Amino acid sequence: MSDRDGNSFVWFLAGLGVGAAVGILYAPRSGEETREALLSKAQESGERVRSQARKAREQAEDWVDRGRDVVGQQKEQFRAAYEAGRQAYRETTATGTEPPSGV
Repeated sequence: MSDRDGNSFVWFLAGLGVGAAVGILYAPRSGEETREALLSKAQESGERVRSQARKAREQAEDWVDRGRDVVGQQKEQFRAAYEAGRQAYRETTATGTEPPSGV
């Protein structure tokens, strides 16, 4: 980033700070009312964040459970296919016949 871009960003932040200060000074509420309103909004935001975090955690747990179910099903299918292959091999070797060509 060039000096000009960095300087513009600093001026933007300075303007933002001045605007916030002027807004607070000319606010229609008293200082105590403003602090209470800010505290109330902060508490509401905190509750909203906690609620969203709780929902995200529950959704992640649900995805993990689904993943475990899918892995378990895949393992069971693999195990069944493996056992079927072993059984077919035993039957083929026990009878002394050769397996069909292409296998």
